[in-house]
Amino acid sequence: MRLVLSALSLLLFSQYAWAQTQIFGRISDVDNIPIDGARVGIGDYYTLTDEEGKYELDVIPGKKLMVYFANYNYQPDTTYINLAKGEKKEINRQLKLLKNELGVIDIVDRKGRFDNQVDVSVKSIESFVGPNSGVEGIIKTLPGVSSYSELSSQYSVRGGNFDENLVYVNGIEVYRPFLVRNGQQEGMSFVNSSMVSNVRFSAGGFEARYGDKMASVLDITYRKPKEFGLSLEGSLLGGNLVYEDRFAKDRVSALIGARYRTNQLLLGSLDTEADFKPQFTDIQAYITYDITDEWELSFLGNYSRNLYQVVPQSRTTDFGTIQESLRLNVFFDGREDYDFTTRFAALGLTNRPKKNMRLTYQASVFQTTEQEYFDVLGAYRLGELNTNLGSDQFGEISFTRSIGGFQNYARNYLDAIVANLSHSGLLDQGDVTWRWGAKVQMEDIIDRYKEWERIDSAGYNVPDGSGFNYDSLIVDTWDSLGNPVAGNVYTSILQEDELNLFESFASKISVNSVRATAYVERSQIIPLDSLGDLFYNIGIRNQYWSFNNQNVISPRASISFKPNWESDMVFRFATGFYYQPPFYREMRNLEGGLNENIRAQRSIHFVLGHDYNLRIWNRPFKMVTEVYYKDFGQLIPYDMDNVRIRYRAVNNAKGYATGIDYRINGEFVPGIDSWASLSIMTIREDIEGDGAGYLPRPTDQRLNFKIFFQDYLPNDPTFRVSMTLAYGTGLPFGPPQATAEERVFRLPDYRRVDIGFSKVIKSEGREHKWKVLNNFSSLWVGVEVFNLLDITNTISYLWVKDISTAREYAVPNYLTPRLLNVKLVAKI
Repeated sequence: MRLVLSALSLLLFSQYAWAQTQIFGRISDVDNIPIDGARVGIGDYYTLTDEEGKYELDVIPGKKLMVYFANYNYQPDTTYINLAKGEKKEINRQLKLLKNELGVIDIVDRKGRFDNQVDVSVKSIESFVGPNSGVEGIIKTLPGVSSYSELSSQYSVRGGNFDENLVYVNGIEVYRPFLVRNGQQEGMSFVNSSMVSNVRFSAGGFEARYGDKMASVLDITYRKPKEFGLSLEGSLLGGNLVYEDRFAKDRVSALIGARYRTNQLLLGSLDTEADFKPQFTDIQAYITYDITDEWELSFLGNYSRNLYQVVPQSRTTDFGTIQESLRLNVFFDGREDYDFTTRFAALGLTNRPKKNMRLTYQASVFQTTEQEYFDVLGAYRLGELNTNLGSDQFGEISFTRSIGGFQNYARNYLDAIVANLSHSGLLDQGDVTWRWGAKVQMEDIIDRYKEWERIDSAGYNVPDGSGFNYDSLIVDTWDSLGNPVAGNVYTSILQEDELNLFESFASKISVNSVRATAYVERSQIIPLDSLGDLFYNIGIRNQYWSFNNQNVISPRASISFKPNWESDMVFRFATGFYYQPPFYREMRNLEGGLNENIRAQRSIHFVLGHDYNLRIWNRPFKMVTEVYYKDFGQLIPYDMDNVRIRYRAVNNAKGYATGIDYRINGEFVPGIDSWASLSIMTIREDIEGDGAGYLPRPTDQRLNFKIFFQDYLPNDPTFRVSMTLAYGTGLPFGPPQATAEERVFRLPDYRRVDIGFSKVIKSEGREHKWKVLNNFSSLWVGVEVFNLLDITNTISYLWVKDISTAREYAVPNYLTPRLLNVKLVAKI
């Protein structure tokens, strides 16, 4: 696999000279007992000892290198070597135990071997390559997770939609903008990946302490700085600056990050010629103050503004088959303005009255103000291309099938405030752990929804009445080259009630409500003598919502068994009720009205898993397999267009999702993690009264396969490569306003390969011969190739009518082609 990847990256170097230069030996404790899994390395390149404590490590000849020996709970050791070519040297070490005992939180984390969660390392996040890198980008490569747009940070988990995923930062739930309708408008997510210390993800069967969503939970912890640090990241897509330090005799820590992103590189490659002005900015701060050894005060704040402005000019899209090649030319007039501004602040107080107890009190406020203003007119021509290779007009339009126009208009505004007070607690009694919590949440939402769409497929509009009041102009005549003819125009009609509009919505809504939640859970490890260890987690969660006076109770449980075998395996089963009381978007129907009788959607999870830690090539690997079934009730049907979800606001469906997820991860290359994941699933729903039975939901992506692979040059580990491969089958879709029964088509399969090359100029902990670079703790530069194979992927369709045949054509909206990005990351 290494040779294949090296050939792909055109970075082949001889491995022979280095392979002949080697250190080897044995690592043990002071009692001469071998240490299994101890790390022996040089910089970021390392190997692990086997069960006998033995290791072998290839090294670069003719250079002075520092070798380190380390293992969890042992004091590390180092030595320096400088070997000649072909020399082999034995180095043995005895490591001493650390004097300090493990704290309470470490004891809790040891039970994570039984948890139904995936841990993602920070190094893997830093190495990930893609237009949407960071935490969400790497989460998309995990089993059960699917995504069909590189322009969006949103993801679907086991058939759920974007609104069914929980995201926590430092124990506080965070939200995404409500009105975003496509990935290029989305901007940055809440999570700043450069501030992260720990990432845990569960695709289902999660514990009662996590909130009321039906699909998944992403639990992120920001780090507490230990010393001064400054990191800077810059690329053609934007930049990120993070500052960290400690003050007041190390009692105060500050972690502050500022980000800027522009999608100009991505948007400029799309079919639409336009004046794009995307500006996404964000600043975050995480500050802690150790008042005493038992009390800690923390603050987490965020301000984000995502501006997306575009003045479209024209669009040319070729589509169809060899037998029927078509071209759509569109000329635009108008503009689009989107402004999504969020503010967030959370104050927390943590008390540790005992070594085995932690009590947390939090207050937080989230506000989002969002506006969508657009008024865009389009005049189009659909033509048939000349496919005769011998013709002088090959590839040009030979016959016009349809001409027409459309107009999209919106003045949407939303202002939402979510404030809450919460308490959570943890009590660790050794083998038994208790967790509990309670929260009161207030919501105040104001929404003004005014939107309409006019489609003119015959060259004119047919009004419903008289008394015309004229407004804008729309071109209706084209010359032989497909350009609009000035002066030959028809007028469009201003008053909506005098037009046959394709869609028209108008509403003003205000919602005030209170949610009260509480949970308690207990987990325990039960030794079963020679059989192994049994672990269980049982909990119950309750939520009451004042809007519809509904109270839902969610019992959840999981049980894991680790047999006392030579192989390190864990068998796991999890089940539970996962109610999702509606948030605002589920309550608003397609016409903009509010359903005051809306109820919580319900999902019952059944997850059976197998977790296997093993060694391949004397390196650590892990294989995880999960089979799941989810039973849905009181579902709210919805339509999906790009990342926009439009609910029907009625609990009139039931359904199910079932599938299997598989993942293997480990050190395919010594010292760095890579993985591959495979998911096979289906999700279906049965809508009451339509007589169609069970049909696929809009997120029914049957097969998903991903690879995240890292490598480095054997002769120089400072040259590295990272690759992401994604393949997913197409999603169901249908014409505009289609019912579930009419979604009989599927998007083309999503296929994509992103690859990045990097060179570490200055490694952390190592001196550089150029003294000026020693001012940096680390420095590296990289080149990224997005969509390496230049595959044309489709995200959605624009529907155009041929008035002569009454036929509708689905014109694909393509995603980004092959693009090049450069990157610089410096740390002080």
